[in-house]
Amino acid sequence: MLIDNYDSFTYNLFQLIGTVNGAEPTVLRNDEVDTLAELDLDRFDNIVVSPGPGRPDVPRDFGISQALIDRAKLPLLGVCLGHQGIVLAAGGRVIPAPAPRHGYPDRISHDGRDLFAGVPADFLAVRYHSLCAAQPLPDALAITATAPDGVVMGVRHRHRPQWGVQFHPESVSSEFGAALLGNFARLTREWWAHRAVTGRASGVHEPSRDISRPGERPARRQLGWTGVASSMGATSAAADPVSSGPGTAEAGAPRPTTLTVLHEVIDRAVETESVVLRVYPDSPTVFWLDSAHVEPGLDRFSFAGDASGPLAEVVRYRVGAGCVIENRAGTRTDPRPVLDYLSARLSALNIRFPDVPFDFVGGYVGYLGYEMKADCGARTGHRSPYPDAQWLFADRLVVVDHVAGRTHLIAVTDADSAAENHRWLADTRAIVASLPDRRNPEPLTLPADEEAVVSRLTRGRDRYLADIAAIDAELRAGETYEVNLTDSATIDSDAPGLEVYRMLRRSNPAPYAAYLRFGELHIACSSPERFLKIDRTRTVETKPIKGTAPRGATPEADENLCRALELDPKTRAENLMIVDLLRNDLGRVCELGSVHVPELMVAETYTTMHQLVSTVRGRLRPEVDVLDCLRACFPGGSMTGAPKLRTMEIIDGLETEARGIYSGTIGFLGLGGTADLNIVIRTAVRDERGWRVGAGGAVVLDSDADAEFHEMVLKAAAAARAVIATAELPRSAGRAGLFPAST
Repeated sequence: MLIDNYDSFTYNLFQLIGTVNGAEPTVLRNDEVDTLAELDLDRFDNIVVSPGPGRPDVPRDFGISQALIDRAKLPLLGVCLGHQGIVLAAGGRVIPAPAPRHGYPDRISHDGRDLFAGVPADFLAVRYHSLCAAQPLPDALAITATAPDGVVMGVRHRHRPQWGVQFHPESVSSEFGAALLGNFARLTREWWAHRAVTGRASGVHEPSRDISRPGERPARRQLGWTGVASSMGATSAAADPVSSGPGTAEAGAPRPTTLTVLHEVIDRAVETESVVLRVYPDSPTVFWLDSAHVEPGLDRFSFAGDASGPLAEVVRYRVGAGCVIENRAGTRTDPRPVLDYLSARLSALNIRFPDVPFDFVGGYVGYLGYEMKADCGARTGHRSPYPDAQWLFADRLVVVDHVAGRTHLIAVTDADSAAENHRWLADTRAIVASLPDRRNPEPLTLPADEEAVVSRLTRGRDRYLADIAAIDAELRAGETYEVNLTDSATIDSDAPGLEVYRMLRRSNPAPYAAYLRFGELHIACSSPERFLKIDRTRTVETKPIKGTAPRGATPEADENLCRALELDPKTRAENLMIVDLLRNDLGRVCELGSVHVPELMVAETYTTMHQLVSTVRGRLRPEVDVLDCLRACFPGGSMTGAPKLRTMEIIDGLETEARGIYSGTIGFLGLGGTADLNIVIRTAVRDERGWRVGAGGAVVLDSDADAEFHEMVLKAAAAARAVIATAELPRSAGRAGLFPAST
């Protein structure tokens, strides 16, 4: 049994334990039961108590974990907070560490026994803690491991089968984590074998069987959640009727409808900006998923479309208020949360993929705002000025393959709309054939007027610095390891949305950029960060970014800045924390042993900055769909910090307004179970009140407050400059003067 203390690394332990043992542990959150009497402990071999925020002597933080350590006689391993709980239960004290360590690897020395049998005498492990065990320890505990600073890294109970480690064996940068958990499994088998010989009582509830070896365990009742939808507030799509539309059943489960994908190819890549201007000039609802920065290994496709197709619909949602759906038949409502609605709709539609190199041939395109966290297991402290989610069912799209040099036309159709869609293909082909060839956007250098951003900030410099000081106190108290603090700048301008985006894609091109228009709402996004990609093989990928440095004035200076970014210990610690957090999120929904990190902390260079990027991949479980994965991972950990739930509570207490679309995600949820979603950063949003730009950065113990403020302003300036520069142009300049080649 794995006790989850609301940590963001618990499912890294879940994956590690399951892989080592050949069977998944049962996960129980620390407040799921109030007393041990509610647990049937004879169904378990052993107990692992997870890390978590806070202190082991605070019931809200530790819950049932303390009672299990106090009374359960099963073999028990405590990790970080769990380790501190063992110390507390034995009569010891937990005190502030001499120097808190969050995301830093250290050499661990140990006694070579029990958990550490067969592990090299001096191995590397990652530390995430602000508190530690006070020395000397109580007589009941023996020190088994220490760090170079003398902090206790491991304990063994002298009279009970309990072991603790202060470090995190499940971190991607910790060595020999599998060996440690394998040793715990061996110690468990030895303990059960000894109990069988002696007949001694084993625990609060007497077991009726002996422990099996890995792979031989009988099926067990599940207490709590091991990785699918119930813990995330999800509703089973298979049990829900779907509101009227293609694939709809009036009652009961949705009746799957098979749609046909019509596909034509033009043997050259046209300019996607021209597609939007010529094919969708007056559409009130438009999407453009724009690979404005094309490099090997990054995205190679751009997608554009609108809501004019016969099967198209626009879904608008506010948390707690249900969905409003508009299509050709009119407007209707659906009471379900939008993720449930989208899951049900997508599961009710079948397609056969055409022979194309991309994973989106129709489905939903849109965004989730940050406050959608309320539908993903978190609390929310502010109400967004925008709809929390808007999605367009795209049944027609133009796709440009920037690498192969082709343009694809896609129309998803049923029998009733086939003739109309064939006409659309013919008409659109004629327009596209007249468009210029694809080219990279012409680079555009805009004035680096950071003061223009500072003067427009919501909270301003003094409040931002005070918030960083408040976060520092939370970090030292062990409430969080990292907090992504943000602010926003408002720009009183009616600069046209598409023209702002055209400016932005030249001044700050990015691989996961997008322009969305939902009526009066315009979103101009130049995101360099992928949140989630799910392909047709059900492989899921996320690419977190933590660490930013400006470009240098000369090639030598530029190379030095990039190298310094890669080597900076603070930056690497920030990145590692988010990588471990996202491994955890994917671990909730991915097959055992499939979550891995093919690229850890690689510097990528963009027009205005260098950024430190990692890649995490896994394979979804058979019973999990795209929306389950999205629920498990949203909001992206790079926009929150870790542990995610507690850290978002801290953020809500500091930030004075909703983040809105910033910090959320934009992308597609495709027919056939595919997805590609970004993290909404480097983004400007406009409605009838004007433009708004959000920006922020990770605050950790080693943060310099002034440097953090400057980094936030630098990030905000990337999008704000595009708004300000567009507003200063004559209204005719966007098409007639600034970008003439695109039309």
